Amino acid sequence: MTATHRARRHLEAMGRRYPGAWKWFDEFREDREALGGWPDTVFCPLAGAYAVVSGGGSNRVPPDRIGDVARLGALAAWRPTQGIYRFDPDLFTALWDSPLSDELPCELLRRLPAWCVYIELDEKNRQQGFHGYFAHLEYDPNADREELRLLLDTEETLTPIPIHLGAWDLKTALDKMGREADKHAGTTALLQQSVISMLAPIAAPLLSLLLYLCSEEADYQRPPPPQPKRTKRGWRLFPPDRPSTWDVGVRIGAALRKGRAGRDASSEETGTGTRPRPHIRRAHWHTYWKGPREGERTALVKWLPPIPVNVEDEGELPVVVHPVR
Repeated sequence: MTATHRARRHLEAMGRRYPGAWKWFDEFREDREALGGWPDTVFCPLAGAYAVVSGGGSNRVPPDRIGDVARLGALAAWRPTQGIYRFDPDLFTALWDSPLSDELPCELLRRLPAWCVYIELDEKNRQQGFHGYFAHLEYDPNADREELRLLLDTEETLTPIPIHLGAWDLKTALDKMGREADKHAGTTALLQQSVISMLAPIAAPLLSLLLYLCSEEADYQRPPPPQPKRTKRGWRLFPPDRPSTWDVGVRIGAALRKGRAGRDASSEETGTGTRPRPHIRRAHWHTYWKGPREGERTALVKWLPPIPVNVEDEGELPVVVHPVR
């Protein structure tokens, strides 16, 4: 018998901890317009999870359960699709090592393949106790602020990492998060900087993996959106019985390994007429110019995910398989 994936176990445990929570979220979504509305890319703002954890009304969340707001919100958003994404190891390494020092491509993050995804980490991370992470978009109606929410799945717990989105880099996004946390928790500036210095190197590679899923030419088949069904009480989303696994980068990874195996050291020399070995060009920003060649032109900066160079023809690569577990 196949063991239940740990992401699903987290979902089931949260459902037991807060009985009736999923019904609450159904009602929040039914009353979306009356509640002020939110972007389609957001399943339900964390204000809904706060209401569930607190019990609703004017109740406040006890300090020992404040982390459950982020956990419940992510799992509620993951529940309708339950997608688990596994990267080819070669593509994983290329993405993990990609620099992420410029302005965050917020528009790209709005192309997540589902309201919330679970991305598995590689064997090295799992040996260190980091199994994967959930990722979803959040909208704070009080501040009219869009956020990216990561929920790191460690051996001990689910650890939330909020990232404020806007025209700034990752460090600035985490600085803004720290200042917001200070308003609620009264932390010192020194403690904020210590936490941010620790979070930045953790969040950067997680973002690189996530951005690849959002890119238009990513090597995987995007899952179909969940379809609501009509019931006596209106349209409702019914979750699947088990998670679906999506393999990412199968063709690119196979081409990279084939290229390495078929070339000896002498063929890797880059002299005149020698074709460079297959590799992945690192993710980077690229400037495009819009407008007539002889007239006024506008510079547009776009994010380019890792690009395969000199890989085999796409038609000759192995097909991508999406087993359901």
